[in-house]
Amino acid sequence: MKLIIKPLERAFFALTRPLVEYLIRTGVSPNSITTFGASFVVASGVAFAMGRVQLGGLLYLLSGVVDTLDGAVARANQTVSRFGAFYDSTLDRIGDAATFTGVALFYLLAAEGSVSYRDLAIVLALVAGFASQVVSYARAKAESLGIDCQVGMAQRAERIVLLGVPSLVVGAGPRGLVLFWIVAFLALTSVITVVQRFVHVYRVAAIPPATPKGSSP
Repeated sequence: MKLIIKPLERAFFALTRPLVEYLIRTGVSPNSITTFGASFVVASGVAFAMGRVQLGGLLYLLSGVVDTLDGAVARANQTVSRFGAFYDSTLDRIGDAATFTGVALFYLLAAEGSVSYRDLAIVLALVAGFASQVVSYARAKAESLGIDCQVGMAQRAERIVLLGVPSLVVGAGPRGLVLFWIVAFLALTSVITVVQRFVHVYRVAAIPPATPKGSSP
C-alpha cells in the first residue's frame, strides 16, 4: 500500500504538464534539470540544519517537483539514457542523505534544554535517512535483476510530501515536536518499506521461471 494514491499522482502530473512542455520547447536537457533539483534538496538540508525549517520544507517540496520533470522531459524527447538514470538515482541518494542529516543537525544544534528528547530525535533522523537509502537501493537492485519493486508505503514521493508539507506549514512546531513526530513516522514507515520490498523480492524470486513452449522438461 502506498500513502500517495494514484488519483493524486495523476492530478500532480496533469498540473506539471505545462511546465514539462515549456522545458521541452526551450531545449533544457534532463541532466540539467536533475542537477537543478539536487541543488534544491541539498539547500533544504542546509536550511533544516540552520533552523530554517519552513524554508527547508519549501525547498524539499520544490526538489520533489523538479525531480519529476527530468524523466518526463527525457521520455518526451526520447533522450532516456542509462547515464541519465544513474545520475538521477545517485543525486536522489545524496539529496535524501543531505535532508535527514540537516534534520539531525537541527536537533544537535538546538539550545541545551530546549528539546528534552534531542538525542532520540537525532537517532530517528539518522534511522530515517539510512532506511530511505536502503528503500531506494532495494528497488534499484531488484530492477537490475528484472524484478519490478515499486512497492511499499513510504517511497520517495511519500517522504517528500510527508516531510515537506508540514515543515512548510507549521515549521518545527513547539519545542520541535511537529518535526520530531514527522521524522519518527518516516523512520518507522521507511523501515517497514524496506521489509515490504525484501518480502516482495523474496516471493517473486522464489517463483521458478516459465519453461518455453516446446522445450524439453
